[in-house]
Amino acid sequence: MSQSTPTPDDAESIHREYVLDVRIVERPTPDGTVYRFEAPHHGGAEFDDPETAELYADVYFDVNGFDESKVGEEGVPPAIIQAGRDTLAAYFHTQSYGDINWIASFYGFKPERTQRLIDRVRKRAAKIREGVSDRDLD
Repeated sequence: MSQSTPTPDDAESIHREYVLDVRIVERPTPDGTVYRFEAPHHGGAEFDDPETAELYADVYFDVNGFDESKVGEEGVPPAIIQAGRDTLAAYFHTQSYGDINWIASFYGFKPERTQRLIDRVRKRAAKIREGVSDRDLD
């Protein structure tokens, strides 16, 4: 993941659009495709694959937004730490070092349990987005 400043580009397209002006933009590069997470009051983040960008969006919704601008290269935003083990596991999984085995080792869990933690965050985020849509808060 890298921080980015969104720049307009005719080759960009919306990969996925969420409620509350959150979206993932797909942009071709000479080395492949990058997926940029964009949200109000967020500096943006780029990922090499759409699944990681979507998980990052799930974490974003799970904690009602967060800001990484002051956490440094390997820091974790306080909102994510305070949200609990499953949210932190999902956030770790969006980072370059955070594969399932690394996270499982970090917690002392089996990889299957780690995947269940991440799946819980995805389900909560989907319910949050559904609630926003149901209440027409977008």
